Amino acid sequence: MGKLADMLDAVSRLTASLVRWLALAMVLVQFAIVVGRYVFGFNSIAAQESVLYMHSTLFMLGAAYTLLVDKHVRVDVFYAAWDEEGKRRLNVFGHLVLLFPSMLVLLYWSWPSVASSWRILEGPISVGGIKAVFLLKTLIPAFCILLMLQSLSLLIRLTLVRDET
Repeated sequence: MGKLADMLDAVSRLTASLVRWLALAMVLVQFAIVVGRYVFGFNSIAAQESVLYMHSTLFMLGAAYTLLVDKHVRVDVFYAAWDEEGKRRLNVFGHLVLLFPSMLVLLYWSWPSVASSWRILEGPISVGGIKAVFLLKTLIPAFCILLMLQSLSLLIRLTLVRDET
């Protein structure tokens, strides 16, 4: 089971290693947009939308890695004071009762929109924008699947820790 968890972690690490470069690209493109607009009087809707696409991709595909390295948002009011067993139980509860069901619901309710978008190869958000909204919408199920895979990995590890004690 540990090898399966390692493989699932590798998916999150690989995805993060690919999308992290979008942060730099986003800054460079946004800088070019500002310089183009205010120095040269040039504006590009597609360039502006590209920042939106990169930002969306970075956060949607990087979420699983954030969960892997335990940097996600957590309300630590009670959690910080709990012993390891209490934290483990709360984490198992969170994965099974909160994360998995919410990702399944999001996947279920977003799928018709994503499928429809692919069917018509949905065009740009704005006139002159990027003709790939269908790709942008695909980030939603990708986000759900990657997060559930990472959650499964963490559940395996939480179970392995339980079995070792």
